[in-house]
Amino acid sequence: MPNESKIKQNKLTKEQPLLRIGILGGTFDPIHHGHLNPAKQVAQWLDINKITLLPAHIPPHKSSTSADALQRKEMVSLVCQNDPLFELDARELTRHTPSFTVETLKEIKRDNPNSQIFFIIGMDSLLNFTSWHQWQEILTLCHLVVNSRPCYDLSTMNNETNTLLKNHRATQLSEIKQCESGRIFIHENQHWDVSSTELRTQLKVQLKHQQTAHNAIPDCVLNFITQEQLYR
Repeated sequence: MPNESKIKQNKLTKEQPLLRIGILGGTFDPIHHGHLNPAKQVAQWLDINKITLLPAHIPPHKSSTSADALQRKEMVSLVCQNDPLFELDARELTRHTPSFTVETLKEIKRDNPNSQIFFIIGMDSLLNFTSWHQWQEILTLCHLVVNSRPCYDLSTMNNETNTLLKNHRATQLSEIKQCESGRIFIHENQHWDVSSTELRTQLKVQLKHQQTAHNAIPDCVLNFITQEQLYR
């Protein structure tokens, strides 16, 4: 693991009231309550008024998506129209190269210089975070908020992740007021056992699993999927 001491810790002063921005990225193929409900809990926990949904065009770890960029954008847009907590940021969908988190965060920070960014990820992303492109610089731009299952055993993590948490984990929300970026918050939220891959499979055989899809996907998104005949 690279030398953690090189990661800049952006300290705050009492004269720096900052806008808190929550960001949730993903392919959203399709977007579902497994994405939305934990994000709502994080917003309440951190007193964030808006969560930005950031659909990726070409995720670095995936070769393709089932729905195209415009269809995934429309599904996210429908969610935002129906829930004022969420807003769409479609900047990555205009790119023709893989979507690297660090580049997007730089742009958002330039657009919102007087802000504190909270980038929401899952525990699976934390476990491979040190393999992300320029992960050290990511931590100079934002705080990480990791959605975890209650009572998750952190001792089972690999050595790199343990070292990462040792150097950057915040255990008190008061630490938000001390650093503009560079901290990792573990949020024990209610676990929503939903996966886009499983939902796409269920939608292919919708007569058998129709109720499951209805419970996991917002109505506005499900109507769009039906209208566009996606995932058939």
